[in-house]
Amino acid sequence: MTGTELQVAIDDVRAEVAKLHGELVRYGLVVWTGGNVSGRVRVGDDRRADLFVIKPSGVSYDDLAPENMILCDLDGNVVPGTAGSERSPSSDTAAHAYVYRNMPEVGGVVHTHSTFAVAWAARGEEIPCVITAMADEFGGPIPVGPFAIIGDDSIGRGIVETLRGHRSRAVLMQNHGPFTIGTSAKDAVKAAVMVEDVARTVHYAREAGPLIPIPQAAIDSLYDRYQNVYGQSADERRDVEERA
Repeated sequence: MTGTELQVAIDDVRAEVAKLHGELVRYGLVVWTGGNVSGRVRVGDDRRADLFVIKPSGVSYDDLAPENMILCDLDGNVVPGTAGSERSPSSDTAAHAYVYRNMPEVGGVVHTHSTFAVAWAARGEEIPCVITAMADEFGGPIPVGPFAIIGDDSIGRGIVETLRGHRSRAVLMQNHGPFTIGTSAKDAVKAAVMVEDVARTVHYAREAGPLIPIPQAAIDSLYDRYQNVYGQSADERRDVEERA
């Protein structure tokens, strides 16, 4: 890759990550300066640059802009001399970096303090898969990760240990809150929005009475359809069916 290609890729991720923080506010997933979005830098479709962009620590969401997003390497170190490098990165930077180092397929990581998801995390309880939207998006229950202290990569280790090999793109870190992963920063934000939605719905359902589990075969079918067929054209659906 050329220096120009890399800089264009970095600038694109800066703009995307800055904009996506507004979605956390829009959907009521954060308060004050809590929460964060990060995005991996890719050049072209699949060439990774071993860099990611994350928000600065303690900056109001209204003041976030592409130029004050922070560029880091995959060890969580701020790249010196780059825009925003005079600020401290998010306190969750080490966790994001650990995820990127150990899950190369991940292109975005999000952390929020959304109310209902945090309430499940405070109980150390997974969200059971009892609505079809959960089967579609997460392929089963949303698991709980271990308790870990902010400041090093302990949270990142818990995220990776819990989600590696799991269909869910969300984990509830015990006594802390949700972290989500995605193929891109936007995809991880979508997962963050969805995990709060299902956390709220399942909470209210359980308050009203016993939950009705979805059979595993139905979960598998719903997940496969949503991930591989939903939103496709008729020709694309036929191709999937012929390959099956």
